[in-house]
Amino acid sequence: MTTKEKIISFVWQHLLLLVSLYMMTLGVVLCVKSCLGSSVISSLPFVFSLAGATGAVPAWTIGGYTIAMNFVLVFCQIIILRKRFDPMQLFQLAIGFVFGWLIDVNMFLTSGIECSGLLSQSLVQLAGCTVMGIGIAFEVRCGSVTMPSEGISIVISQVTHRPFAKVKIAVDTTLVCLAVAGCYIFFGSWQWNVIGIGTIFAMIYVGLVVRFVSPHLGWFDRLLAYIPGFRRYLFGLARLVYRFGDSSKR
Repeated sequence: MTTKEKIISFVWQHLLLLVSLYMMTLGVVLCVKSCLGSSVISSLPFVFSLAGATGAVPAWTIGGYTIAMNFVLVFCQIIILRKRFDPMQLFQLAIGFVFGWLIDVNMFLTSGIECSGLLSQSLVQLAGCTVMGIGIAFEVRCGSVTMPSEGISIVISQVTHRPFAKVKIAVDTTLVCLAVAGCYIFFGSWQWNVIGIGTIFAMIYVGLVVRFVSPHLGWFDRLLAYIPGFRRYLFGLARLVYRFGDSSKR
């Protein structure tokens, strides 16, 4: 593969990663909108964003606090691994930033969604978890740097020699427990719209969606590998624009 092909491959891979992150964040936002309980990854940022509205902490958005949390998770990886930390993993900061930014984008785009009853709440929660699961399956297939929440789980698994699946459950549980603690610290009570039945549903159902969807992503693999055609398309489009501009001058 030539240098140009490697660059095009990298760009194409991360354009598809961006699509995957968008789907994941759309799922996160729909879970928040359902008011039945947010997803694990957004539970702690959701608590802080609500506390920010009361003036207890800085008034950042869910996306803003998600970015902050992702930066903390990467920093924890550096502390744990020290000299063994691969500098390439700092790219997690960029992924974490885009993820948080896309949450705010989707919060704006879905601002018109309001759940007025249990049926609409359940449907929105189901849709959110389904879209999130598909987005995660795509993100894993892209083969880029992992999300910070997954990165910290991988690091802890490597250091403790524990299975990744068990460590991931422990990390997710820790985030939920911190969110519950935040509810009591900031509001003095459990906030069911933040940590509710929807949160438990998401913890189980999203994994099932990923497991179901993953074996059927051969078409996505072919899309990822469609780099030469993509290059010819770009070059062909550039030549067409050039010729059109050249003919218009005559």
